[in-house]
Amino acid sequence: MYVHKKNVVACALTPEGKEIRTFLTMTYDLITLGDWLKSKGITHVAMESTASYWKPIYNLLELEEFKVMVVNAKHIKNVPGRKTDVKDAEWIAGLLQHGLLQGSYIPNIDYSNYRI
Repeated sequence: MYVHKKNVVACALTPEGKEIRTFLTMTYDLITLGDWLKSKGITHVAMESTASYWKPIYNLLELEEFKVMVVNAKHIKNVPGRKTDVKDAEWIAGLLQHGLLQGSYIPNIDYSNYRI
């Protein structure tokens, strides 16, 4: 997934093919994102750590029992050239599918609540 302040571009790679959708970042829309991913049989999700925009998406998807990976943007640089959100979402999904991503450490919610 490619995350922005106002939207999320998600790419679902399944045996039936590839589907890309864009969702807003309001709670209802993020719930719809989770429902769409479930309907596609998606269990693992990866997203680029863009500012702090990834946090509500991560939290919601984790509560929905997805295996969520947040990846440092430096580790998933795309091939130089024309950059689009759709291409970035596809690139991240492909890297995840092939096991080529290393997630950042994200403390679970119990530990996060103790941070001051």
